[in-house]
Amino acid sequence: MTTLFISDLHLEANRPEIGKQFLSFLDGEARDAEALYILGDLFEIWLGDDDPNLYYTGIKVAIRRLTDSGVPVFFMHGNRDFLIGKIFSNETGVEILNDPVIVDLYGQSVLLSHGDTLCTDDIQYQKIRTMTRNPDWQAMMLAKSLEERIAFSVQARKDSMTHNSSVGAEIMDVNLEAVVSMLRKFGTSIMLHGHTHRPDIHNIDLGNQLATRIVLGDWFEQGSVVRWDENGPRLEVMIR
Repeated sequence: MTTLFISDLHLEANRPEIGKQFLSFLDGEARDAEALYILGDLFEIWLGDDDPNLYYTGIKVAIRRLTDSGVPVFFMHGNRDFLIGKIFSNETGVEILNDPVIVDLYGQSVLLSHGDTLCTDDIQYQKIRTMTRNPDWQAMMLAKSLEERIAFSVQARKDSMTHNSSVGAEIMDVNLEAVVSMLRKFGTSIMLHGHTHRPDIHNIDLGNQLATRIVLGDWFEQGSVVRWDENGPRLEVMIR
């Protein structure tokens, strides 16, 4: 059997073609998987589990169909959907993972992450990330009305776009030293993450051994998936 990995779908109602591809994936290939891992940014924005967004409700129902069929689904927070919580987990049947986390895949220890913590050159982003992952900040935000949270998210998106346009692409990519440090900390030689929207497989020299960093792509133009079985990982594109 095969374990599937995806990330950075950025699902939202005004991009229905991506949602259709995801629903087809859930009701098709994913039904035969050993497990499905979603490594963050499943949604373009998540304002809280109490958001009555009907489009997102349809996505949750589809995920529930998959977990009810017996396929375990694991979710890791991204920088767009870090407010997903226990209610979402209960509604969909997914298990929420810490970031990063080690999993065993067919005898290999693999380090999974969304990937944004590796972008250490983007100092402004890391400050914002530290703030928004603080439980007190999240409690404060979730205590606001939905309208207030919408207004905050709109302004935050504008600020993010302004910031991204003012820094070089290399600043928003991962820092190699951060990658090496994380691999050494967890004692593994293979890492899988998303976030940067730069699908590729990189070889890394750790000094005493070679390591591999696999990067998932986004779903803006087409699906991106890692299929992992006893023969190892395959990074592939899913054409619509």
